[in-house]
Amino acid sequence: ITGSSPEYVENLYKDFVQNPESVDPELKKFFEGFDFAVGSGFSQKINGEPVAKASETNWEKEIAVYRLIRDYRKKGHLISTTNPIKPRKDRHANLDLEHFGLAESDLKETFQAGNLIGLGTTTLQNILQYLQKHYAGNIGFEFTYINDDKKLNWLTNEIEKEFFKPVPLNQQKRILEKLNQGVIFEKFLHTKYVGQKRFGLEGGETTIAALDAIINISCDLDVKEVVIGMAHRGRLNVLANILGKTYEQIFSEFEGTGEINQTMGSGDVKYHLGYGSEVITEKGESIHLKLMPNPSHLEAVDPVVLGFARSSANILHNRNYRSVLPILIHGDASVAGQGIVYELLQMSKLKGYEVGGTIHFVINNQIGFTTDFSDARSANYCTSLAAMVECPVFHVNGDDPEAVVRCSEIAARYRNEFQSDVFVDMVCYRRHGHNEGDDPKFTQPAMYEIIEKHPN
Repeated sequence: ITGSSPEYVENLYKDFVQNPESVDPELKKFFEGFDFAVGSGFSQKINGEPVAKASETNWEKEIAVYRLIRDYRKKGHLISTTNPIKPRKDRHANLDLEHFGLAESDLKETFQAGNLIGLGTTTLQNILQYLQKHYAGNIGFEFTYINDDKKLNWLTNEIEKEFFKPVPLNQQKRILEKLNQGVIFEKFLHTKYVGQKRFGLEGGETTIAALDAIINISCDLDVKEVVIGMAHRGRLNVLANILGKTYEQIFSEFEGTGEINQTMGSGDVKYHLGYGSEVITEKGESIHLKLMPNPSHLEAVDPVVLGFARSSANILHNRNYRSVLPILIHGDASVAGQGIVYELLQMSKLKGYEVGGTIHFVINNQIGFTTDFSDARSANYCTSLAAMVECPVFHVNGDDPEAVVRCSEIAARYRNEFQSDVFVDMVCYRRHGHNEGDDPKFTQPAMYEIIEKHPN
């Protein structure tokens, strides 16, 4: 349609009026809902239905608006405001009006293409505002490479109809509570144990609210067990504020007086250790959580987590893979740089290895050890390998906790609905160096000048 002549589109439109099922489903959506009853704007009737005169509809501009809608759904994530500390790089999204042959003078014109997004016949200004709100705000949705129409329609409905409903007050309070826990925990450690390595979560504390949301909604979806794998960054915070490991246990390990649990890491450093617990959700339900121990090779734990999840589902839950949820928490540099993640993804749909879908949560602090992301990967995103197996990716601004929580909830529902992998790419920052003993200003002076002034 994007390269077609107006006459060709008019003929397709006539075919649609005769038999709506005779045209492509996407075109059917495009033509549906047209307001035929516009005074005398009819030249003829086909099967008793009025057909608009060619002069009444500027098909070239209708097609341009149709392309605008399609391209925002496909490429809006490239201009979304997902980076909390600096402007996005120009990814050449080509979403300005001029690219589609439209101009500011068209903003007050009405277009029937608004039917495609549920607005009916409306002005270009309304269509543009709708697209910018849903596809170019603090969340960038990357999913149009998916071929399964059920998944596409489900995601489009979630994004355009459900996602931007107001967050209820009780949930806002819960988010604030988890943020407080995450921020104050790190603040205390940084004050009490100055210079000790802990790989703090400062800058990415919204991870705690996100994991809390995933666990609560997954419990509502009859998940009985959650198995988590993660690298060092934020592990102590997750242990305390998600798995319920006591502050006493964690602080005693800092002071060298704690007893190491041999089953969850034999005498290893505190930010390698695992933990298991039963926690009670907001609604009073019990769910089992397990954080796997892992060594310094950051992504090495991933297949261990999935093997554990599969065996648990097979043995304890009668092969019901919905009952056991694996969550892999990645760093942006390691998810892009370590081949084990690619290997894991390409096996994710094989009968011998499937686990009913994994939620991948990326703590994207935009730096790998000391390397800027533009020097660390060729792809636009650290998650670009998700397209290989048609995983949706939600890129989200880590300084917008409600948006992060919403992305986490939709990820949990998507995984449950389709038993498929899904990525949440939370773009945030790292307050301190690679560990608390490093001064990052030596290698990233410009970035850390910004971070120093940025409120938590």
